[in-house]
Amino acid sequence: MSWERQINVKSPAEIAIMREAGRINAAVLAAVKERLQPGVATAELNAAAEEVLKSYGCISPFKGYGRPPFPASITVCINDEMVHGIPHPKRKLKEGDIVSIDCGTIYEGFVGDSAFTAGVGEISPQATKLLEVTEGALYAGIENMRKGKHTGDVSAAIQKFVESHGFHVTREYTGHGVGKKMHEGPQVPNAGIAGSGVLLRPGFTIALEPMVIIGTHETRVLPDNWTVVSADGSLTAHFEHTVAVTEGEPLILTVL
Repeated sequence: MSWERQINVKSPAEIAIMREAGRINAAVLAAVKERLQPGVATAELNAAAEEVLKSYGCISPFKGYGRPPFPASITVCINDEMVHGIPHPKRKLKEGDIVSIDCGTIYEGFVGDSAFTAGVGEISPQATKLLEVTEGALYAGIENMRKGKHTGDVSAAIQKFVESHGFHVTREYTGHGVGKKMHEGPQVPNAGIAGSGVLLRPGFTIALEPMVIIGTHETRVLPDNWTVVSADGSLTAHFEHTVAVTEGEPLILTVL
C-alpha cells in the first residue's frame, strides 16, 4: 500500500471541507448498515453505498486504488475477515455474522474515511463483546488526539484498552493521516509506547482505526491480494473515525 509520508496540517477552512466529506461518508455507512440482513449479497451493499455517493456527487477513493486495482467503493469483511474484503454478488450475509464496512468519500478534493462493524440479526455474546471492545478502543484513542500528545499516546491507549479485555490488536495495519490523499502521514499503529512518535498539533487530521482479533494478533492475506483475515480464523472487528486535532477537544469529522 502506497503512502504519502508528509504530514499536511489543515487550515480551519480545509477542516470544514473535511467535516462535510465525513458527514457524507457517515450517511453512506448508515445506508449500508440498514441493509445488513440475512440473504443480502455483499455486492448489494456496495451498490447501496454507490447510490448514496452519487446522490452527493461524490466518489470513493477506494475504487481503483492499489495494485491490483480495488474493484469497489466499500470494503466488506465477514467474521474472520479483518479489512479490505471485496464485495461479491454471490457472497451473502447470514444470521449471526459480524460484518465490517469501510468507506471513503472524496468531497471538494478532501477525503473522509470511517468504518464500523455490526451484527446480522442475533450474534454471539463473544461477538458482542468484540464489537464493544473495538469501538471502545477507538474512543480511547480519540481521547488522546490532543495538542501536545504524541501518536504513541494514541497507539498505547488503543492497545491497553483492547488487551485489558483479553483481545489483540493487529501489528501490520495502522491508522493514518488523511486529507487530499487517503493515506498521508503520520502512521498511527494500534500498538505503541506512550510519549513516543510524532507530536500532535492542531490541524492534524488522522483516521484512527482499531482492528481487533479475538485469537492472536497475526493475520494473512487471501489469494485475491486484498482481503486480510485473522491467521487463526477467529473473529475480527474494525471501527474507524477521521479525527482532527484542535486547540481543545478532539473533533470527530466522520459523524452525521
